[in-house]
Amino acid sequence: MKMKIGILCYPTYGGSGIVATELGTNLALKGYEVHFISSNLPARLDMTNPNIFFHKVNVEAYPLFKYQPYDIALSSAIFQVVKLYKLDLIHAHYAIPYAYAAFVAKQMLKEENIDVPVVTTLHGTDITLVGQHPSYKAAVEFSINHSDTVTSVSESLKKDSLNAFNVKKEIEVIPNFIDNALFDTTHGCCRKQFANEDEKILIHVSNLRKVKRVNDVFEVFKRVQKEINAKLIIIGEGPEMELINDYLFQNPHLIDKVRLLGKTNELYPILKCADVFLLPSEQESFGLAALEAMAAETAVVSSNAGGIPEVNIQGETGYLASIGDVETMAKYTIKLLSDEPLLQRIKQNAKRIALSFDISNILPKYEEMYQRTLNKNKE
Repeated sequence: MKMKIGILCYPTYGGSGIVATELGTNLALKGYEVHFISSNLPARLDMTNPNIFFHKVNVEAYPLFKYQPYDIALSSAIFQVVKLYKLDLIHAHYAIPYAYAAFVAKQMLKEENIDVPVVTTLHGTDITLVGQHPSYKAAVEFSINHSDTVTSVSESLKKDSLNAFNVKKEIEVIPNFIDNALFDTTHGCCRKQFANEDEKILIHVSNLRKVKRVNDVFEVFKRVQKEINAKLIIIGEGPEMELINDYLFQNPHLIDKVRLLGKTNELYPILKCADVFLLPSEQESFGLAALEAMAAETAVVSSNAGGIPEVNIQGETGYLASIGDVETMAKYTIKLLSDEPLLQRIKQNAKRIALSFDISNILPKYEEMYQRTLNKNKE
């Protein structure tokens, strides 16, 4: 009999929420009963699958509280869902607040003679940014050490976690994944929508936060544009949009060369039209955006931050440079765009490596880990 799994995740388009949603969806397709517990319906969750359930965490607004106690409401929701639906396991994606709330719920359930194991997956900024803040560090460290099983999405993030915290638990690396079938069944967009026949297409996709170094994207493009006739597509929304507008205001000659598409549901076909994906981030726990580009057979030019080198292989799927080294990134991009046989070879390699991260290869790792966690909990 397939187990019943509770998944705790952020409902937004961020990497951790996407991975959690795709994992739960594919588990449900295999017959597992999957219960999502979150503040809102996850962005990519398809509720038509009969094995998927969603439980909204409700937080009552009281004037007494300056900040509403979401953690308490979350713990109570986990407690209620586990008890009502007899869940076998809780999987918390992101340390804050999910691993912490899961621990509290687990202690509450023990009072009811229910012992449910907790798996915590570390995704990135919960460790490298938010988790190291003095206000949260002790709670994050406690949550990690009191999880039954801890996983990380990359070797780089595992190393960062061990360096930043006094971790007493073994951290198992299970990399992020994609469903290549979604790209294989998607037709590319019409390049004429974005570029002329003699133009190449560069693309950047992110939540446009400061760590994505969107300014570097423009600096690379400006240098490339001097030698290669090209267009730049930017997909996403975020706080750096004002910087983008200021950059275009200061460089009016690039306005006709840049397309800002915001959030779009047509990401995959647009990626398939692009030639080079730019990812100059100063911090990436894995580089899921790069992997999606590779699945669309797009070459990647990126920084060497965090886990990106575990995905984008130097000289094979694209090229890497030091954070902020826009000159080298531009040279690599020009090299690719000016050598069509090289570009096509890199694109083919990118797809081949993307296939190794397919959900069909990664899902069994999660299933085995779940079963091992349950068995250990019964000992």
